[in-house]
Amino acid sequence: MAQCPVCPHCGGVERISAIKANPEKRIRAGLKFCGQCRKQLTVRVGTIFEESKLPMTKWLQAIFLMVSSKKGVSAHQLHRTLETTYKTAWFLAHRIREAMRDGSPAPFGSDGGFIEVDETFIGHKKGAPIKQGIGHKMKVLSLIERNTGAKRSIVLENMKPDVIAGIVASNVAREGR
Repeated sequence: MAQCPVCPHCGGVERISAIKANPEKRIRAGLKFCGQCRKQLTVRVGTIFEESKLPMTKWLQAIFLMVSSKKGVSAHQLHRTLETTYKTAWFLAHRIREAMRDGSPAPFGSDGGFIEVDETFIGHKKGAPIKQGIGHKMKVLSLIERNTGAKRSIVLENMKPDVIAGIVASNVAREGR
């Protein structure tokens, strides 16, 4: 059963019509027109492929490389493998990573598991003079769920107990230990 197209701009389904492809006038195949909002649309609109002139074969190769690699794929590796510019490979990598990111992270410990919370100081803040002590370092709080191995790190402005308690309360379910 074929689904009817939905306009990503207005959500309309009734008055969507196909525009006939015409190479002389540069109208591309697959272009549709919404009669409600009077905008053009394709299947790429509203996806990570939107506003990209790269062929779908390159997109799908990049997605395959990023998903099937254990340690991840750098933009330089995509650039060499796909034979594109580094700028294009960087763009692809960022769009694909954004699509793979979790939308809204669920709180840790919802299954009653153990959660570990630890804070540390890493590197240095940009623009801060490097000197002894921890004043110039970034403050990071990490939460790890033992059962699932899920982890989350948050950069903090300060490490006061009330700030840490608020972050822990908003990221850990009541069932967690």
